Amino acid sequence: MPLLILACVIIASLILIVLGLPGLWIMVASAVTYNLVVPGDPIGWFTLVAVGVLALVAELLELSLAGRYARKYGGSRRAGWGAILGGIVGAMVGVPVPIIGPVIGAFVGSFLGALIAEFTGGSSASDATRVAKGALIGRVISTALKIGIGFTIGVWIFIAAMG
Repeated sequence: MPLLILACVIIASLILIVLGLPGLWIMVASAVTYNLVVPGDPIGWFTLVAVGVLALVAELLELSLAGRYARKYGGSRRAGWGAILGGIVGAMVGVPVPIIGPVIGAFVGSFLGALIAEFTGGSSASDATRVAKGALIGRVISTALKIGIGFTIGVWIFIAAMG
């Protein structure tokens, strides 16, 4: 029964990741809880530490890729920071669309953050738009990577719990 509950939590956590919520950390916490509740150290501390590190890497990638892509598309450091901060604010504020609002908000926020930063830095409209498009691409890529890493973490935890 605990394995079934763990599987349900992992699946729900994957859905939370897609929605821009902290599903990775819920997976890690559920693995630690499973390890503490089920006798015999079923998952193992190496796996717990490894999935924790993977979750941290996924969060750092999500945080930094929008800014990195803004700079890759010709933006300044200011645009990179604008994309990062805009993405965070956009995810928190969201868009009034049920369930997927924070994801859309993060995409829009990254775009607008880079755009505003470039405009206020003196860039032309076409340059600022190109940089903002780069920030948006970076945010989309980081979200896809985070989902992929989340899937990897979920499979790893489940296989470790079965063994």
